[in-house]
Amino acid sequence: LTHGGAEPRRARSAAGGAGPAAGAGPPGGRGPAVDGAERGAGDAMVAEEPPAPPALPGLRLVQQGAEAHVYRGLFLGRAAVAKLRVPKRYRHPALEERLSRRRMAQEARSLLRCRRAGIPAPVVYFVDYVTNSIYLEDIVDSITVQDHIYSVQKSGTDTSDLHKLAEKMGELLARMHDEDIIHGDLTTANLLLRPPTEKLDLVLIDFGLSFISGLPEDKGVDLYVLEKAFISTHPDTEAMFQALLKTYAATSKKSGPVIKKLDEVRLRGRKRSMIG
Repeated sequence: LTHGGAEPRRARSAAGGAGPAAGAGPPGGRGPAVDGAERGAGDAMVAEEPPAPPALPGLRLVQQGAEAHVYRGLFLGRAAVAKLRVPKRYRHPALEERLSRRRMAQEARSLLRCRRAGIPAPVVYFVDYVTNSIYLEDIVDSITVQDHIYSVQKSGTDTSDLHKLAEKMGELLARMHDEDIIHGDLTTANLLLRPPTEKLDLVLIDFGLSFISGLPEDKGVDLYVLEKAFISTHPDTEAMFQALLKTYAATSKKSGPVIKKLDEVRLRGRKRSMIG
C-alpha cells in the first residue's frame, strides 16, 4: 500500500538507481541525506491500514471494538446480536485461526452451561467458524447495569434500589461461580437489565474471555475485576459492592475460599500499586 509517492522513492534506492541510500551521506556532495524523521514518516505512510469490517447479511454494524465488531438485526427471523472477532494481525494466520476457534467455542460452551443451570444469559443461535462470528439472542430494550447506576445517581432519587440490585448481582454471580464458570471480564457494562428495570431481571453477557475453573483463585480474581470496575466507573458505590459480596457469600456453597482469595488478590493489587 503506497501513499504520497513514498514507495517509488524507496524502490529506486533499493535498486541502486538515481537517489542516494537512506541515511547515507550524499555521494559527491549532491543531494541531502534522508534523515531518521523522514524515514519514520515514510514508514508510517506505507503502513497497512486495518480492513473495514465486513458486512453480515441482515445485520448492521453497531460497534467496533479491539476484540470484536458487534452487529444487530435479524437472524432467521429472530432479533439477534452477532460478534465478529477481529483478527490480530501480529499473529501467524494459522495460530490466529486456532485461537479464534477455541475462544468462540469456549464462549458458546459457557453460555450453554449458564442456561442449563438456569442462569440468565443470551441464547446461542449459531457459531460460524468461517467468518469467526457468533450469533446470539438480542436482549431487546435492555439497558446495562452501568447505565442504570448512572441514571439513578444522576437523578438524585432514592438509591435503596441500587442496594437491592447489588444483592441480585451477588446472587447471580454466586450461582455462576458454583457452576465453575469464570466470566473473565466482569463489569457493570456486561450485565443487562431487562425491562421494566424495577423487576431487577439481570442477564449476563459477553463471555468472550470466559473459561471453566473450580479454583477459588480464579473466582476471586473474577470478583476483583468487578470491584475495580466499580471503583473506576461508579464513585461512592462502596456500600453497593459490599452488599453484593455479602449476598454472594450467603448464596454460594463455595464462597469461603473465594472470599479469602479475593482478600489475597486485593493485597497483591495494593503492593503492585505501591511498587508501580
